[in-house]
Amino acid sequence: MRRTFIGIAACAVALCSPLLPTATAAPTGEAGVFASAEPLAPVATPPSAVDSERFFYSTTTVGDAPTQASAAVYFPPGQPPAGGWPVLAWAHGTIGLGDQCAYSVAGPAEVGRDWAYLDSWLGQGYAIVAADYAGLGTDGEHPYLNGMVEAHNVVDAVRAATSHYDTLSRRWAVVGQSQGGGAAVFTARYATELGGPGLDYRGAVATGTPAYIEDALQLGGPGMPPIALGGDTTAYVLYILAGLRTSYPDLDIDSYLTDAGRAWVDRAESSCIGPFAEQLVAEHVVLGDVLARPISSLPDSHALLHNYLGLPESGYDRPLFLGQGLFDIDVVTPETLRFAATLTAAREPVTVRTYPTDHSGTVNMSLRDSIPFMQGLFA
Repeated sequence: MRRTFIGIAACAVALCSPLLPTATAAPTGEAGVFASAEPLAPVATPPSAVDSERFFYSTTTVGDAPTQASAAVYFPPGQPPAGGWPVLAWAHGTIGLGDQCAYSVAGPAEVGRDWAYLDSWLGQGYAIVAADYAGLGTDGEHPYLNGMVEAHNVVDAVRAATSHYDTLSRRWAVVGQSQGGGAAVFTARYATELGGPGLDYRGAVATGTPAYIEDALQLGGPGMPPIALGGDTTAYVLYILAGLRTSYPDLDIDSYLTDAGRAWVDRAESSCIGPFAEQLVAEHVVLGDVLARPISSLPDSHALLHNYLGLPESGYDRPLFLGQGLFDIDVVTPETLRFAATLTAAREPVTVRTYPTDHSGTVNMSLRDSIPFMQGLFA
């Protein structure tokens, strides 16, 4: 079973004060502009979708720098309702960092799971806009798990699609899994602000959401015991290091890596998750051999990592659904539940459901609750 995120620790850690990133919209006229479209490959098309396309649009990446990204749009069968199809933005899980891995190029890493999930939403009468995230399938590096970049990419893809396809409504919500669960949560926090008056944002569904990864990463350093981690888990850490290198060039992340570590992070930037994880297992790569200095020795390391990938703990203006598998070891389940409890205690508009299954199993098992939740958002 292909995993889609990281579970590098199972211990609880102390809650640190949140430092929320600031949402900054791109200058008017630059972001969310539709550029062009091309046919979508069959491998990247859900079975029940019709008239689907791959399209390119303007968005932003690290430092609010302008860039072009790609996305897919999937239309449901039948005639659109008055006002157009309501839109779900699909925030996908980890597929890798190479351009050839992009969701609109190669399709999902978990084909059966994702197509069953997206077909369920298409069958409910939603059109789907699936952003690739900046640097996947287009120029530049993908800043893996950079939450604000992902939020911009998701919102701008919806803006571009709804402005170009006249059968799409401006009413929209976001759904995401694993890496995409984190992206969906970031999008939920900033969607109204980033989307502006031209879009009608309704809410979010996130499953298998990684939380407080900034805490777990503090454990990384040279000489770590060679704990038997899955190849996927090791790959996720290398992807995070690559993302930090892209997002913070002044930090000189390479100086925190051994020679072997630099070589593996370089490979990570052009790899897809499946073959990369297999290669890491075959070559017995362990994280203690990758890191030359502790991650905790980064300048103000916890605050830096929190601002990079830490989930916002307040400020949600629309309903948010969190679904979590109790046997999920791809994320640190106690930490995801701590995040849910934190939102609940703060009286944020969150609905939390747990399921007796693992990371991937939660995706489709959660539909029994997330479909009626979504219907309520669009009622």
